[in-house]
Amino acid sequence: MGRPNVGKSTLLNRLLKQKIAAVSPKPQTTRLQQFGILTLSDAQLIFIDTPGLHHPQHKLGEFMNNDARLALEDADVALMVVDGSFPPSEEDYLFGKLLKEGKKQPSVFLALNKIDKPTPDQLKEYSNLYQALMPDAELIPVSAITGENIDLLENALKDSLPEGPQLYPEDQITDLYERDIAADMIRAAAMLHLQHELPHVIAVRIDEYNERKDHGAYIEATLFVERDSQKGIVIGEGGNMIKRIGSTARKEIEAMSGRKVFLKLRVKVKKNWRNDINALRLFGFKK
Repeated sequence: MGRPNVGKSTLLNRLLKQKIAAVSPKPQTTRLQQFGILTLSDAQLIFIDTPGLHHPQHKLGEFMNNDARLALEDADVALMVVDGSFPPSEEDYLFGKLLKEGKKQPSVFLALNKIDKPTPDQLKEYSNLYQALMPDAELIPVSAITGENIDLLENALKDSLPEGPQLYPEDQITDLYERDIAADMIRAAAMLHLQHELPHVIAVRIDEYNERKDHGAYIEATLFVERDSQKGIVIGEGGNMIKRIGSTARKEIEAMSGRKVFLKLRVKVKKNWRNDINALRLFGFKK
C-alpha cells in the first residue's frame, strides 16, 4: 500500500521478475486490486497490489480507497511503499491512520523505494522521517528500478508470514486474466501520452480478446471519456494520438503475453462516469 506514484506496481513487477502490473509516470495508474503470486522453493507470497491512497475528488476515488482498505483487512502483512526521494506527504499519513483504525493489526514493513535518486544525506533524513511516521514498522530501503535490496525485502516478508497451504499452482503469477491486464496496459499507455488531467478520465473496456492460432491475439477495446472535447483529444489530429496509444499498448501487451497482438481501439463518451455508480460497477469497481 501507499500513496499514488510511489512505485508499488513497479516493485511488484520486480519481485515477480515479470511485468503483470501496468505502470506509468502518472499517479493512480492502478485502479483495482491485483494479486501477484510469487512461488519460491519454501514459500508462496501473494501480494495484493492496491490503488494509491489519496483524498478522493469523486466516487471513483472513493471506490479506489475502499479497494485498498479491503485489501488490508485480508492481509497477514502490510507493506507500505514510500518514496525515498521525498519526505512524507499528507497522503503518506493516511496509511498510518488507516492502520491504527483498522480492525486487524498485521505486521508492517516500510519499503523505502527509489533510494537510487536522493543524496546520502537526503536518504538518511527521509528514512528517519518515515520511521517516525511508522515507528513499529521494519524499514527496508529498496530500489524497484535497479533491484537493490529486493532479496532482502523478499526474505523479510517471507519470514513474517504464518505457515499455511500453498493456495495457487506454482506457475500462476496473478489472479487476473490477460484481458484484464491488457485493459490496464492500454490505460497506462493513454496516461503516458496524454497530458494534464485528461488521463484520469479514461476508462478501458475490452470488447473482444480472441486467439488467432499462429497469428497471435486479436483485441478490440473502447476508451471511455467524459466529454466530447476529450474524445477529440484522445483521437488526435488525423487519428495520430490514438495510434500512438495503440502502438505503445500493443508492445506492452506483447511483452506480457509473449505473442503477437493486433490491437484495435475506439473512443466513446460516457458523461460523468467517475461519479456514476452503475458505470463504475461496469468497469469493475465494487463498494
